[in-house]
Amino acid sequence: MARVLIVEDSEAQRYNLQKLVQGWGHEAMVAEDGPSALRVARESSPDIILMDVVMPGMSGFQTARQLSRDEATQHIPVIFVTSRDAETDRFWGMRQGASAYITKPVNPEHLSNAISEAMAA
Repeated sequence: MARVLIVEDSEAQRYNLQKLVQGWGHEAMVAEDGPSALRVARESSPDIILMDVVMPGMSGFQTARQLSRDEATQHIPVIFVTSRDAETDRFWGMRQGASAYITKPVNPEHLSNAISEAMAA
């Protein structure tokens, strides 16, 4: 069982991801935006982070960069879960150090495999 932080500004998307993650036996924590994600990650030290890219204020890319620069959070794998499906977005997400880049609508099998692979790395 992993402790998964879900960072998503859409309440419906947050709920759907939370139900998937919990259905797989993981503990789910949630944050609505980048600043909240940074705080929760520092306080709770999740095993993995599922991060939206398009969020108000601070994007998922910006949040991932800050997580990677913080000694307390740089070890936490980030999987981007986003509606941005252009190849340049995928490339940029992976350059931010992401373990995986999953597009919405989420294929549960792809997400489950990405979580398993990130946890095994």
